[in-house]
Amino acid sequence: MRRILFILEKEFRQVMRDPAILRIMFVMPVIQLVILPLAADYEVKNVRITILDHNKSSYTSQLVNKITSTNYFTLVSYARDINAAMKDIEHDNADMILEIPADFERNLVKEDEAKVFLAVNAINGVRASLGSNYLLNILRSFNDDIRVKWIQMPRMNTEPRVGTTHSTWYNVHLNYQRYMVPGILVILVTMVCSFLAALNIVREKEIGTIEQINVTPIRKHHFILGKLIPFWIMGQITLTSGFIIARVVYGIVPEGNIMVIYAFSSVYMLAILGLGLLVSTFVQTQQQAMLISFFLMMVFILLGGLYTSIESMPVWAQYIAAVNPVSYFIEVMRMVFLKGSDLSDISRHLGIIALFAVVMNSWAVMSYRKRM
Repeated sequence: MRRILFILEKEFRQVMRDPAILRIMFVMPVIQLVILPLAADYEVKNVRITILDHNKSSYTSQLVNKITSTNYFTLVSYARDINAAMKDIEHDNADMILEIPADFERNLVKEDEAKVFLAVNAINGVRASLGSNYLLNILRSFNDDIRVKWIQMPRMNTEPRVGTTHSTWYNVHLNYQRYMVPGILVILVTMVCSFLAALNIVREKEIGTIEQINVTPIRKHHFILGKLIPFWIMGQITLTSGFIIARVVYGIVPEGNIMVIYAFSSVYMLAILGLGLLVSTFVQTQQQAMLISFFLMMVFILLGGLYTSIESMPVWAQYIAAVNPVSYFIEVMRMVFLKGSDLSDISRHLGIIALFAVVMNSWAVMSYRKRM
């Protein structure tokens, strides 16, 4: 322990003298956690729509008013024909076209059904998919309103429809920030821990102090622990800062016990720091360490379930996500923040991350060579 304490004293002094590390640890997470959740919005608003109304009846007026009264759609123009409407899409002035046929009201009243034509600009697949789903929901709502009106004024061949109600669990108001903030916080903690740990030993190599350490009686596991513990503490400080920002800026607090997150993060940070130290034992320069860490972070983010559900990924990507530690922490954060899960609910995740931590740190100790 005495040898480890000497290493810890050296590491903390080195960190305090380096303003870049302090900025990475405190300033970067604060700025990113404030900005990213505001920009990473799952909602698609102001979808530009061109309407081609051949019917011009009271029913079509109700439908158009129902569409334009929401903040999801912006009416670009009333086109005179389909060619003019297509020009709006070709010139990127509109995202979709709704064409209402001339016999819309007659078919709706006499035959109980009417068809409309919808054309969507699908260059942006997400915007096209969500925009068309929004419009389809509005059409269903319009249809339900008409049916209810006809039921109150009975007509022939009109049958009452079954009413449905629904309830949303865990995220009642469907606030995307309650879903995104915990995941983004995981990414920030991972970046701070992995980057700092990966650069640490390499920096010793570049400035030449690694040779001085190698000739001391310090054992390999003492050296790795001395490098790991300071950044483990810094990671916990970053996590705590993130909780404060989530509370103050977004009003988000965990539904469960926050100590469950700290318990899991303690093991998780050991795993990520072990990975960063492992990278640093194989490279010779800080530039190499940064490039490898950046590559790993891209894989962690894209296959971690932050923006895309893991269940929706291809099978081969799900296998990669199964060995991605970030995916487990993101899921745990959302379980505790939204569902109020406890340690028994995250026991499987905790076991997998503990195994990952043992493997990474053992590998890092075995890979470190005291002889250059």
